Amino acid sequence: MNYTADMEKAMHQAHNMSYAEYSRKLDTRLKVEEKRQREFEESQKMIAQVDRQLHK
Repeated sequence: MNYTADMEKAMHQAHNMSYAEYSRKLDTRLKVEEKRQREFEESQKMIAQVDRQLHK
């Protein structure tokens, strides 16, 4: 995969690290992926809540 400057910028903004650091350290990568998973689950809960409110 070609890693672009925009992807690098997003990595810094979201996780305060470079892609090189992310790919080099397994424990760092695991922490980032755990955070992404939590954020995904939270967003799914919010979507479900909004969906329930829309269909009352």
